[in-house]
Amino acid sequence: MNFRKYLVLAGVTVFAVAGDSMLSHGMKQVGSISIHHLWGVVFAVVNPWVALGILFLLGFFATYTNALSWADLTYVMPATALGYVLLALVARFVLHEHISALRWIGILLITAGVGFVAGGPALTEHPLKECGKIVEESDAEAVGSGVEL
Repeated sequence: MNFRKYLVLAGVTVFAVAGDSMLSHGMKQVGSISIHHLWGVVFAVVNPWVALGILFLLGFFATYTNALSWADLTYVMPATALGYVLLALVARFVLHEHISALRWIGILLITAGVGFVAGGPALTEHPLKECGKIVEESDAEAVGSGVEL
């Protein structure tokens, strides 16, 4: 993996943590809303913190879809698990939320699980199919270049 791909994965994590944190802060300012009262939903969206949270979550979505274009879902999701730790730290120290010991243990277990999948390949290699035959990837390059197999 190159530096750009690490940057994209970091972007997924940072945009998600920032967006979720801002959205939470804004919604605490707005208060309880109901989908049955459309004005409450509109009012929530125009709150600056909610609006910023939505923008950051759009950044998350852009970087997330970019990462999925070159890596498997089973690689991208665990690779961004650091976000659980960062989100918990932001919730605790910025949003002043109480996080129980059991929740901290759960966050640490999820994060520790990343080690089991981080060593694997980012993308599952699939043989290419041509005319109903399975072609090995090295042979596929030769086929693409016009070389007879």
